[in-house]
Amino acid sequence: MVSVQDLALLHRTLDRDVTDVEAACFENLWSEHCSYRSTKHLLKTLPTEGSEVLLGPGDDAAIVRFSETCALAVGMESHNHPSYVDPYDGSATGVGGIVRDVLSMGARPIALMDPLYFGPLESEKNRYLMEQIVAGIGGYGNCIGVPVVRGELTFDPSYSGNPLVNVVCVGVVHPDSYITARAKRPGSRLVLVGSSTGRDGLGGASFASRDLAEDAEAADRPSVQVGDPYTEKLLIEAILAMAGTGKVLSCRDLGAAGLAGASSEMASTFGAVIHADRVHLREPGMVPREIMLAESQERMLIEVAPEDVGLMGAIAEKYDLVWSDIGEVIHEPRYTVRFRGETVADLPIALLVGGAPLCALEMRPYSAETPFSRPAAPVKDLALAVLAHPDVARKDWVYEQYDKEVQLRTVSFQHDAAVLRLEGKALVLSCGCNPRHIYLRPREGTANAVVENASNLACLGAEPLCILDCLNFASPEHPEVAWQLEEAVLGLGDAARRMGIPVVGGNVSLYNESDEFGTAIKPTPSLGMIGRGEVREWTAPAEGDLLALIGRTSPDFGGSVLDAVTGCGGPAPGAADPAAVGLVRELVRDGRVTAATDLSRGGLLAALAKFAPRGDVSLAGDPVEALFAETCGRFLVAARDEAVLAGVEHRTIGTAGGDALILRLRDGTVSIAPAEMETALSATTRLMRY
Repeated sequence: MVSVQDLALLHRTLDRDVTDVEAACFENLWSEHCSYRSTKHLLKTLPTEGSEVLLGPGDDAAIVRFSETCALAVGMESHNHPSYVDPYDGSATGVGGIVRDVLSMGARPIALMDPLYFGPLESEKNRYLMEQIVAGIGGYGNCIGVPVVRGELTFDPSYSGNPLVNVVCVGVVHPDSYITARAKRPGSRLVLVGSSTGRDGLGGASFASRDLAEDAEAADRPSVQVGDPYTEKLLIEAILAMAGTGKVLSCRDLGAAGLAGASSEMASTFGAVIHADRVHLREPGMVPREIMLAESQERMLIEVAPEDVGLMGAIAEKYDLVWSDIGEVIHEPRYTVRFRGETVADLPIALLVGGAPLCALEMRPYSAETPFSRPAAPVKDLALAVLAHPDVARKDWVYEQYDKEVQLRTVSFQHDAAVLRLEGKALVLSCGCNPRHIYLRPREGTANAVVENASNLACLGAEPLCILDCLNFASPEHPEVAWQLEEAVLGLGDAARRMGIPVVGGNVSLYNESDEFGTAIKPTPSLGMIGRGEVREWTAPAEGDLLALIGRTSPDFGGSVLDAVTGCGGPAPGAADPAAVGLVRELVRDGRVTAATDLSRGGLLAALAKFAPRGDVSLAGDPVEALFAETCGRFLVAARDEAVLAGVEHRTIGTAGGDALILRLRDGTVSIAPAEMETALSATTRLMRY
């Protein structure tokens, strides 16, 4: 429902009551999901320009130059609330929606990433949600032939009742041939292509802008869209064929707020007349409000000259798709909807699009860090518990459900970042953040998410091109959450400017909390980072390679995996110095190190398990700090000998190879046999499979 305050404002502005169609349009287009009422002022502080940015935020996707003959269309979206109510369809349509955002730029989608956040897997409900969400992503992506090449899994009690499903899509288009989503000239026609419109997804944008109620699964199921990946595949080929004619003036995906959202946003620089009775429908008896606001999937809106409507229709029919000429762009800056000869909406288009009043939020800083309490368990027991935590343990059960090789570009995907071949270079992709760190220190934790993603690229010798963000938070009406939100955006901007990486697009998802579980999510500004480098696979150290640490370790245990399994508390990491990122990138590029990985969740112990599960390592000082602290901006590298690391500040800690992971500590030696490590690292896979 439109709020009482908004209705009063509309009545004063229009000097009349709004119609039911107009009310539905404002309810959705003025929602937080569409209008960014609480965050627009913050998003304007982010650095969005760069030498390779051809088109920044504000369109369906951003365009970033990759080479002289290839540009990337990149976008990131959330589908959180729908994925709790109907996890399979909610996650599947999240994939479909971001793919169409990239497609609307005239780009062919080539890769997906999926940072996902769940409650603890000890809960049967959380296991069900994870199982269905992963199946939905894999099922849709596999069917449309776009590989899921990278992701992240985070588990925390705050996501019980409100899992987060974020998806990044990358597409390719010629730098001179991309399409935008803004109408180009009055007199052109608006053509709707794709699936017929039904009642599914009604009110999806407003649904995404409120918290989940106890009866959400039953009451909100009509707000969840249902996808058809086979139609999406046809739509991809049809839209690319249309774009190839050079006659598509603009194009937009029908996502949040359905036809009303797509058509009003497309025509916002001019005006539009929409004939709702010309829309091809799937269900009988649909009224104008349903036709305009339904979020049925696999639909696109294109702007073409009147003389080109027939050509576009013929292309649609070639791919067995239905199409309708449903409106026109007009000179007058109004948005008018007609139905069977009656005008059911007639509004100033600037009021509908971009006219939502901003929200002034009360902010209240907090301090959630607690003093460090040293765990009493032996180091080996702590090590196995950290390796078995689902944030650290292997994710084979998830990876196996995704087709990672389709389109034949994927080089590697399982370690620090995904690598795809493109134009003789490597397209390198990373995603995610650390919500537990960010909860304790929102600004520093978000800045560190930038550093960590750039570190993942650096371990493969790649340079960042751009950042995408998905800002997932609880209700900004809570002053503490409003403070988290501001601090996180400022931290993102600080790090992006310092590292010279533009933030080119993303999404804001608020009100992620659940009455059912009494939970509000930890602040989760999930990032996607796109990079470019030379084609190389991630490699493990060779037998006998020296293992060296780059970067200094501090007793940063707050929000760590050790904290998650023991409740040890302690300070969270401060903002990392990104200097080591560039250093390691050059070491990899120059071939001076044989392998590199950054230290993140689980600290050095988790990095060793991935990097050198058999090795002989000597660590001075406090073994708990050395093994489990999660200080950001550190790397573990392998080298043939000390000479190649001359001039690099580092500490050699051992050699790779042997029969087990031997940890020579101040208080004695710990040995972790391969079978023990395998048991710990496969804990999540065993739980999900059985």
